[in-house]
Amino acid sequence: MRLLLTSDTHLPKRAKALPEPLLAEIDTADVVFHAGDWVDTATLDLLTARSRRLIGVHGNNDGPDLRARLPEVAHAELGGLRFAAVHETGPAQGREARCAARFPGVDVLVFGHSHIPWDTTTATGLRLLNPGSPTDRRRQPHCTYMTASVTGGRLTDVTLHRLPPR
Repeated sequence: MRLLLTSDTHLPKRAKALPEPLLAEIDTADVVFHAGDWVDTATLDLLTARSRRLIGVHGNNDGPDLRARLPEVAHAELGGLRFAAVHETGPAQGREARCAARFPGVDVLVFGHSHIPWDTTTATGLRLLNPGSPTDRRRQPHCTYMTASVTGGRLTDVTLHRLPPR
């Protein structure tokens, strides 16, 4: 099962459209995660129409229209792994312990907010993944997104993709 992870698209404020490499990945993914800060409903509509399965949450920059359509936290069981998605997890310091306590029984947590890619595993085995942002790199050298696979009940092939400058 192929996964696409993205977050913090901030359309149309940070970019006019999603980058073509990200759009191409949507078409090959079995499941697309979006960890919030869509900003516009058109992006949600686009991903809903193009994704085989979309798992999304709202972020702090998402208004009432998006909040009405998306939860704060989403849960899914995929290929024997328990996933959760949330926008914000708080400061980097103490993140592993905080998330392990907040999401017991979850194998993989997809989150966003910081625009900073993140891939760590807590002492309890919870895998934390932040794909960064495909449209707003902030202090990062590149805009990014992630792909991964679920194979035999394991998360494999986690890859951070750097997007070319616009």
